[in-house]
Amino acid sequence: MLFIVDGYNVTRSDPATCDLSLEAQREALVARLRARGDSMLGRGRIVVVFDGAEGAGVSHAAGIPVETRYSRDSSADDEIVRLATASVEPLCLVTSDNGLIDRVRTHSAVAVETRSRDVAFEASGRGSSRKGGRGRTRRDTGIPSGANKITEELKKLWLD
Repeated sequence: MLFIVDGYNVTRSDPATCDLSLEAQREALVARLRARGDSMLGRGRIVVVFDGAEGAGVSHAAGIPVETRYSRDSSADDEIVRLATASVEPLCLVTSDNGLIDRVRTHSAVAVETRSRDVAFEASGRGSSRKGGRGRTRRDTGIPSGANKITEELKKLWLD
């Protein structure tokens, strides 16, 4: 299975990353996928596509290989459609962009599964419930356990 992740669509809809700089959003998403991509998405090749001209490559840090691509002179959506059209393996598109989903399904010759960010990241304790309803999205999603307690203690020291 090829997992194509609509990078900024995911990071901008995630309370843990939406307020970060674009660079920090990219780093957080790739780090999360490297650490837990199999449990969040399933087994397969992971490609994250971002708008821009940063470069491309596979993350060689410890963990699951995550390929990062940038759209360069086109949009990330156009790059995602191009990747999907060239794919010969079943693919899963992780995005909440219905227009992009329609384009990929129209142009792809292989089976296309889709997941919103909430469903894809549910396995790691993020997003909505598979039982149908929207789960409670926490503002501290992606923050290590205990970090909020430390933050509260520091607020008491500094603000009292």
